[in-house]
Amino acid sequence: MTGEGADNTIVLTSRIRLARNLRGESFPGWAKKEQRRRTLEILRPAVEALPCMKDAFSQELDDLNSVQKQVLVERHLISREHAARGEGSAAVIERRQSIALMLNEEDHLRMQAIRPGMSLRAAYDSLAAVDEELEQSLEIAFDHELGYLTTCPTNLGTGLRASAMLHLPALVLSDQIGQVLQAVNKIGLAVRGLYGEGTESLGNLFQISNQSTLGESEETILRRLERVIAQVATHERNARDKLLEDDPEMVSDKIGRAYGVLRHAWIIDSKEALNHLSLLRLGGDLGFLPNETVKSCDALLMDIQPAHLQLHSGRKLSPEERDSIRAEIVRTRLQTLQAPDIRSTRKKDEDDQNPEML
Repeated sequence: MTGEGADNTIVLTSRIRLARNLRGESFPGWAKKEQRRRTLEILRPAVEALPCMKDAFSQELDDLNSVQKQVLVERHLISREHAARGEGSAAVIERRQSIALMLNEEDHLRMQAIRPGMSLRAAYDSLAAVDEELEQSLEIAFDHELGYLTTCPTNLGTGLRASAMLHLPALVLSDQIGQVLQAVNKIGLAVRGLYGEGTESLGNLFQISNQSTLGESEETILRRLERVIAQVATHERNARDKLLEDDPEMVSDKIGRAYGVLRHAWIIDSKEALNHLSLLRLGGDLGFLPNETVKSCDALLMDIQPAHLQLHSGRKLSPEERDSIRAEIVRTRLQTLQAPDIRSTRKKDEDDQNPEML
C-alpha cells in the first residue's frame, strides 16, 4: 500500500490469485489428515524451491499462534479460512510479501501476487511465472473442457481471481456508492469489504473482483476488470470535484473533525480509527494536508489492526487495551502533522469563480 503504483490515490492495491490442485489427490476439505500431510509434503518443497522464495517465510499453520495467523490475515497474505485450518496447512511468503502461497486452503494451492496501485498486469505476470515453474515439478489437475479443476465450481477454468482495493470516500459522502456498486454487480463483478467476502467496507475501502473464471480467458478477465476499475475511479474523482464545488464546508468539516479526533483521542476502536484515517487520507489527496499524509495513513491502516497491536506489544490485549494503545500510536505518528489548510482550497475556489481578479 505504501509503494508507488499507477492511480494509487484511489486504487490502493491490485491482487491476482490462482487456484490449483494436485492430480489424483482429494481436495483439502475432503481429505483425511494423512492425505493432507502427504499433499503438503509434495507441495512445500516445490514452492520453497522457487527462485522468488529464497529466504522466504515458510511455516505450517499449526506452528503459529492465533495472533501470528491473524497478522497474516490483516496483511492479506492468507485468508480467514486458511487461518482456521488445522494440521497439514502451511503458508510460504516471499520476503517483500508481494507473493504468497497458501498450501491446503480450500484448494491445494492458492497463489497470490499483490502490487501497489493499479498494477493488475504486473501482478498477473509475476504470478504466471510462478505458476509456470510449479507446473514443471507438480502434476496439476486439469481438464481440456473444464480447465483447472478446483474445489469450488466458480473457480473452474482459469482459476483466476483478479481484484483491486479502492478508496472511495467521496462516493460514500455523496451517497452515490450504492448506485455505483450496484452497477458493478450487474456486469458480473463482485464487491467486497476490507477482508473479502462477508466483511464490512471499513475505511471506505472496497474490493472489486471477477466472479466467474470458466469460459473466459485470463486476458478477457483482466481487460474487463481494468475497464470497470478505471470507470469507478473516474466516478470517485468526479465525486470529489463535485463535493468541493457544491459543499466545500462539509468536506472541510469532515476532514477537520477526523484530524481533531485522531490527534487528540485517548481511546479509539478499529472502525472509528479506520473511518477517520480514510478522511485524513482524502485530505492529503485533495491538498488540505501535506502529501506525506497519505503514506502515513496507509501505514497506520495496517499497524492499528488488532493482531498487529498485540504482536508489537508482545502479549494478548483486551479490547479496551487495544483501543487505548491504538489511540496512542495514532497520536504519536500524527503529532507533527499540521492542521488542515482549508484556506488554500477556498482561495482556489474563489479564484475559479472570479477569473477576472487574477
